[in-house]
Amino acid sequence: MDFFDALKVIGIGMAPISELRGAIPLAISFYHFPWYTAYILGVIGNLIPVPFILLFLNSVIPVLRRIRFMERLIDWFFTRTRRKGKLVERYEWLGLMVFVAIPLPITGAWTGAILAVLLGLIFKSAFSAVGVGILVAGVIVTAATMLGWAVADLFTT
Repeated sequence: MDFFDALKVIGIGMAPISELRGAIPLAISFYHFPWYTAYILGVIGNLIPVPFILLFLNSVIPVLRRIRFMERLIDWFFTRTRRKGKLVERYEWLGLMVFVAIPLPITGAWTGAILAVLLGLIFKSAFSAVGVGILVAGVIVTAATMLGWAVADLFTT
């Protein structure tokens, strides 16, 4: 296992679009990491931005809103996130955890952390819900990646 490849996987896990959905399959398929290493690196990468989002988003948003393009983008994203946040509003911790755990577009750690801030959830509760959601999402993505390889092997042999 190459140290720089591990850092790349962590970086992909930190990115807002790819998160675990990109990091784990990349680690397994491209860098040929064992599934458990891919899982750990993907989870670590996905966890890194969460406390920063939870602690500093409210301070950063007013600064970003001064840029006209960013203001429209933020308003669009927040409106969309609030609409998707009905589950979180209703079930709070469990809803946020499930929202993050489902590895689909516009769900995940970044959106879940932003939603937690928008709903005014306390740090400890929001971080634990997002953290558990990341762990569950990592299991789902790792299993789907490994199952995908197993199914591909069935058809190529």
